[in-house]
Amino acid sequence: QVQLVESGGGLVQPGGSLRLSCAVSSLTFSSYAMSWYRQAPGKERELVATIVSVGGSTNYADSVKGRFTISRDNAKNTVYLQMNRLKPEDTAVYYCKAVYVRTTYWGQGTQVTVSS
Repeated sequence: QVQLVESGGGLVQPGGSLRLSCAVSSLTFSSYAMSWYRQAPGKERELVATIVSVGGSTNYADSVKGRFTISRDNAKNTVYLQMNRLKPEDTAVYYCKAVYVRTTYWGQGTQVTVSS
C-alpha cells in the first residue's frame, strides 16, 4: 500500500523557519515527480513547489520563490520543503504529492501556522 506521510509542521513566529518532510513507501520513489501543495482555510489548494524525478529541476510558486526550497533524497524515499522567512499568509495545511505518468498519490497533510 502506497503511503505518503508528511511531518514537520507546527506553530512558528513570522520570520521563522520550518522544514517539512514527506516519507514515501511502496513505490519506486525515484521515478516520481514530487510536489508540495498547500490549502488555507476557505481557499483552493495551490501548488507550492515541484521537483522532477530526474535531474533535480525545480519550480516554485511566485509567492514562495527565494524563501522555500524543495529537495529530495532518493535513498531515503523522502522529499523536503525548507521554509524560511515565513509569513502569516503561509499558514495552511501542506500536502505532498507523487506523480508518475497518470498515477497520483497524496499525503494526509501537515498543519503550518505562522503567528506571533
